[in-house]
Amino acid sequence: MEKTLHLVSLGCTKNLVDSEVMLGKLSDYKIIDDPSVADVIIVNTCGFIESAKQESINTVLDLDDERKEESVLVMAGCLSERYQKELKNDMPEIDIFTGVGDYDKIDELVDEKRSQFTPKVFLTNENVDRVITGSSYHVYIKLSEGCNQVCSFCAIPGFKGKLFSRTLASIEKEVKNLVANGYYDFSFVSQDSSSFLRDHGINDGLEQLIDAIEKIEGVKSARILYLYPSTTTLALIDKIGQSKLFHSYFDMPLQHISQNVLKIMKRGKGSEKLKELMDHMKKQPNNFVRSTFIVGHPGETQEDFEQLCNYVQEYKFDRANVFSYSDEDGTTSYDMEDKIDQETIDSRAQILGDIIAKTTQEALEQKIGQTIQVIVDGESDEHEYLLSAKDIVWAPEIDGEIYINDNELGDGIQIKFGQIYNAKITELAGDKLLATIIN
Repeated sequence: MEKTLHLVSLGCTKNLVDSEVMLGKLSDYKIIDDPSVADVIIVNTCGFIESAKQESINTVLDLDDERKEESVLVMAGCLSERYQKELKNDMPEIDIFTGVGDYDKIDELVDEKRSQFTPKVFLTNENVDRVITGSSYHVYIKLSEGCNQVCSFCAIPGFKGKLFSRTLASIEKEVKNLVANGYYDFSFVSQDSSSFLRDHGINDGLEQLIDAIEKIEGVKSARILYLYPSTTTLALIDKIGQSKLFHSYFDMPLQHISQNVLKIMKRGKGSEKLKELMDHMKKQPNNFVRSTFIVGHPGETQEDFEQLCNYVQEYKFDRANVFSYSDEDGTTSYDMEDKIDQETIDSRAQILGDIIAKTTQEALEQKIGQTIQVIVDGESDEHEYLLSAKDIVWAPEIDGEIYINDNELGDGIQIKFGQIYNAKITELAGDKLLATIIN
């Protein structure tokens, strides 16, 4: 009888890559959506902030309530790695615990029903089989693991360790293999992508990556996620902006703009240098700029917060997210004084969130009347007569969805899912753009 597997991947896209590695190692199992009948259930957890930790624990407990008696429940990933001793003691429901070092050994652990925490963090390579999920054309490519930054609020270096990058040759081989299997759109990700290859003594790693990927026949679209301010240069921004393959997609989590808060956060670049970088991104052709911000960090004054609000309002990011400060043990900020009460943090998050919602709406409104390239993903969840698509520049899922409600292809011509089309944006309905496919 065929063995079945149900996997839940929580957190970031970097986690998703590791989840796909686990699916590849367990390729003998049939992947199913119903956890109540699965033989094996895996939750790849996130341990970044308190809300993510709680989501991971709740997900595991809910699945434990649903599963059949003889199934195997696995808790893997960042939360499991970060709190391995505590979770082992407090969660007897779990059959197998594993962290961030054994994704490529998950088949052995499941077969032997054994927990394991290898000290070294796992980093995928071109020889590791993955089961790509969620798309017939797009893949996330992980550049590195770990991080050399010392941000006051971040616990990740504590359990992921120092930066270590894949070789450029390894990435090239993986992309070529994926192109041979029909994939053409790639997002390159890591904790700090702009530090790629710096652990090898190479300071222009991303520039070299761009040159290498541009030479691979069959790659039609690419973008880089998670640039870090102190390792991003004007030359790198220009390189991305001038590329004929990589979109002028700039994803840089700024976290704040006040000089006072940036210093407390240990973010490296000063406020004026940050603004210089951001202004340079806006000068690139067809630019798309995304960022994230943290409000309520210890020491953030009302004046600091107002500076941040004013900057976000003036800069008009294409997309942005705001996070409420989370007090994480093992971080520098955990022991800081000048903590801000939760009511003030929540209020600030709401205020900045409203500003971001408005600037996002303005960015969408500016698309009306433009002809852009879109990739059609399939039927929309909204209505049977609408198709779901995305701007080819946008990162999948995080940047939005475009509804295709008409086409000018002519009678009898079917729109193919996973294909690129020219489309004209006709209107904005709520927060969704509507478009007509032209050709």
